Amino acid sequence: MVDFSLTKEQEELREKVRDFAVREMIPNARKYDKSAEFPWEIVKKAYDEGLMNGPVPKEYGGNGHNILESAIQSEELGAGCVGIGICMDANTLALTPLLLGASDEQKKRFFGEIVEKKGVAAYALTEPNAGSDVAGIKSSAILKGDKYILNGHKRFITNGAVSEFITVFALADPERGARSLSAFVVPTNSPGVKIVRNMEKMGQRASVQTEFIFEDVEIPKENLIGGEGQGFVLAMKTFERTRTGVAALSVGNARAAYENAKEWAKNRIQFGKPIVVNQGVSFMLSDMATEIEAARMLTWYAAWAYDTGSKDRNQLSAMAKMYASDVAMKVTTDAVQVMAGEGYSYDYLVEKMMRDAKLCQIYEGTNQVQRLVIAKGILK
Repeated sequence: MVDFSLTKEQEELREKVRDFAVREMIPNARKYDKSAEFPWEIVKKAYDEGLMNGPVPKEYGGNGHNILESAIQSEELGAGCVGIGICMDANTLALTPLLLGASDEQKKRFFGEIVEKKGVAAYALTEPNAGSDVAGIKSSAILKGDKYILNGHKRFITNGAVSEFITVFALADPERGARSLSAFVVPTNSPGVKIVRNMEKMGQRASVQTEFIFEDVEIPKENLIGGEGQGFVLAMKTFERTRTGVAALSVGNARAAYENAKEWAKNRIQFGKPIVVNQGVSFMLSDMATEIEAARMLTWYAAWAYDTGSKDRNQLSAMAKMYASDVAMKVTTDAVQVMAGEGYSYDYLVEKMMRDAKLCQIYEGTNQVQRLVIAKGILK
């Protein structure tokens, strides 16, 4: 029997995060969008209220959330502000390779450091010539004695400039190429870690994306996650878990835009009546509501598939990320259209929601790459 209900604990989680978003995120969304500063004040409050590091097991300082519970939280963060929400979710992204491949000692050490400092971590995979093509990575970390020597160039690293450490993917043996790709924990203050710049961008401006150069950075052997050559598998298995988070953020963003547009349309009087009674507007809102529900159900299904160990979990997570972020782009654009000039103005947040939606179609694998993942799954 199919059951779409949430448990009491999951309902309480949703209400807790929704309350946090209403109190702390929505009132500050415009402030951080304008300043493009990392929202430390809000992240610290999220720590105080137990909303950080949700999927990390309780014994390491997290909440032990499964993927569905993480998606429930991410939707509410997305409804509050995608830019602020991704600051929190990108921390989870950076910790996921450790969750999947680190030793117990490493988990205690690195998770403990993040929790104790109420800090964030960053995930460094993308390079100038290797984005969706992970096999094109050129950064190297070559073992010399008891240390790896890291050299390379990484871009678009979310949380990079404000992180305690960076989960870096590099080749342990460049001659073997991607077969030697490995994952390392690199403290951000290590000698040789150089920030080129924090990148200006259209949306999600509260989130800091950093470009790094690594020059002869020494990494202790004990900071290798898993073993040499495990990096590609760790990266792919990480995205298998975290893509549903991007999908859920997108659902939340779409939901917030829809709700703003609906309320505005109910109160906007033209030709003596609210514009919402016009079929052209009501049909747009009907489509928006339907698409949001469909995106949420696919996201929850993908999360359930991961939590139950379904063989289709990778394909479903790609479907959810692709579909939900495409829906968010459409819904936020339609919300601006419903609100017309007001929607395009800074007086309302829907224009920001539209700008924020675009990046969800790009990071953690563009939606064109998600379609490749899906095609591989359905055609094999």
